[in-house]
Amino acid sequence: MILLFQISFITISWIDILDILLVSIIIYKLYKLLRGSVAVKVFIGILFIYAFYLIVKASGMELLRSILGQFMGVGVLAAFILFQQEIRKFLQMIGKSTSQNNSLIKDWFSKGKPGGKAELNLAPIIDSVKIFSQTNTGALIVFSKTSELRFYAESGDILDAELSKRLLIAIFQKNSPLHDGAVIVSAGRIKAARCIIPVSENDKIPAHMGLRHRAAIGLTEVTDAVVLIVSEETGGVSIAYNGEIYYNLNKSDIRSKLRSFIYDDDEQIAHEVKNIRYESLH
Repeated sequence: MILLFQISFITISWIDILDILLVSIIIYKLYKLLRGSVAVKVFIGILFIYAFYLIVKASGMELLRSILGQFMGVGVLAAFILFQQEIRKFLQMIGKSTSQNNSLIKDWFSKGKPGGKAELNLAPIIDSVKIFSQTNTGALIVFSKTSELRFYAESGDILDAELSKRLLIAIFQKNSPLHDGAVIVSAGRIKAARCIIPVSENDKIPAHMGLRHRAAIGLTEVTDAVVLIVSEETGGVSIAYNGEIYYNLNKSDIRSKLRSFIYDDDEQIAHEVKNIRYESLH
């Protein structure tokens, strides 16, 4: 161990500095994750009790140390019970970053191989969204990327149907039993409808945003999915990705953002050019 400096009887090394830095980063990330929720007060309370326990232990107060030691012994189990939602969100964030890194590796190895990505025809999506916007029909369409979103798909009704304009319109019409919830599109097909997706707890989201927009942001915070939203009140079209939302998009904006968020390769861009020519002919 390389000694950095010494203060009285306390010796400080580079490992100690690194240890303190890593613990500080972890505490900051946890606070940022819990900020704005009731759990942050519980988290601060636990940190205070733990700091008091360290002071008691260093002071040699055996009776108080043994009492607090019993509490700290079950503290991990209590933390899992109290922070189960926050822990789940934290693990989902880690899984999201891990899956994105894995996808980069897979794309690097599969580059140049035919059939590496399923082509997504945006024409029926753009056409149906245009109708939704004109008729003020609320819609929530999720596009999966590296994850199949199986957990969220199983919360609704599995369809595994071909992606088409008529089917999307039929699903989101107000009298349809499938209109309430999200549609998940995976591998160029409608995988499920009436799906339940998590609502964001971010306190910075404007108050005028409805449940659809909050759910779209919430899903993109924990997955790499792309979510398209049509407002039932205004007919405005938005797209959420990576925890951010883009408002009041026109037809060309919708196409370009979906294309850039879902995939970014020359082969798919060429495929979309064919779709544009097809729409101009019809």
